[in-house]
Amino acid sequence: MTNEIIIAPSILAADFARLGEEVTAIDAAGADWIHCDVMDGHFVPNISFGADVIKALRPLTKKVFDVHLMIAPVDPYLEAFEKAGADVVTIHAEAGPHLDRSLQAIRALGMKAGVSLCPATPESAIEYVLDRLDLVLVMTVNPGFGGQSFLESQLEKIARIRTMIGERPIRLEVDGGVTRDNAAAAAAAGADALVAGSAVFRGKSSADYAGNIAAIRLAAEAGRVSKLQDSSAQPMRAKEHALIR
Repeated sequence: MTNEIIIAPSILAADFARLGEEVTAIDAAGADWIHCDVMDGHFVPNISFGADVIKALRPLTKKVFDVHLMIAPVDPYLEAFEKAGADVVTIHAEAGPHLDRSLQAIRALGMKAGVSLCPATPESAIEYVLDRLDLVLVMTVNPGFGGQSFLESQLEKIARIRTMIGERPIRLEVDGGVTRDNAAAAAAAGADALVAGSAVFRGKSSADYAGNIAAIRLAAEAGRVSKLQDSSAQPMRAKEHALIR
């Protein structure tokens, strides 16, 4: 299954003094989803914002609110994020003992369910919950801070998860250090949703943000096309090799 590329700017990189204006700006700039990074200072070493902030932002856009909960425990707060207007809620496989139960709870509240994996967590952690999922989020930095560099070691994990997903209608998202320079590699590995923070919120206007979003999208689409062309060329190369032998 091939999905269109989704660009989800992370408002963690926005100007918090003008957060409402920033959300309106990225909406106008062509963001597909609005990515909300919720940090608790416990599961990750930082504190960002909670459900009340998301609730205040919800009337400003009709775009999907892609809420990434970097918190533990998570179950007691799921209803609050549903009431705040979250469309997709992603929780960490490492954040609690009963992942399957938490995913069921998210869906029971009417939201789409996602699981995120930290860089050191293998893809096997989600093998038995794939049919509970609408999204898999691969962290390409260690969670907790914005502005970190993309970990290329995660590209192989992305590719393996793409194979695991198969024909299931599951989005494969990448979050952490995504820029126009590595978006192609992430898409070629199989990602179809890219979270970008600092790389989007460069400049001061919606027009600046639009250019940044477009550049990331263009790079990702080019990476996907290159991968498809390479895949289609492999059988021909194999035939040519056989003829040479």
